[in-house]
Amino acid sequence: MRILGLSVGDAAEVELDINQTDASPITLYDGPVESMLNSPLGSFPSVSRLYGRVWTGGPQAVIRYYEVQPPEREPIPICAVARLGLGQLRKKPDSKPGTAILEFSSAAIYIVNSFR
Repeated sequence: MRILGLSVGDAAEVELDINQTDASPITLYDGPVESMLNSPLGSFPSVSRLYGRVWTGGPQAVIRYYEVQPPEREPIPICAVARLGLGQLRKKPDSKPGTAILEFSSAAIYIVNSFR
């Protein structure tokens, strides 16, 4: 991560699902997700794409990112997670199994040193 100019704890704002930008609420499904940076992350400009996976089995969605793809460049491996304060990745009660209905379309992502 140091080579990329990133440190554990670095953060940026992200649209969680590129297909549901600025929607409210949004529905995420178990499986792959394509997100987009709304603000720069280290040397990666806003509009860079993030690729990761969503899990919806618990009381809130869990989103982990494995790659970032800056405009007109190859994807680069990263280790990042989506987070919002005050339980805002918490699923709405009407979420069906395998889905997470969230109030907001954006969140923050944080660089981590590994997934646990």
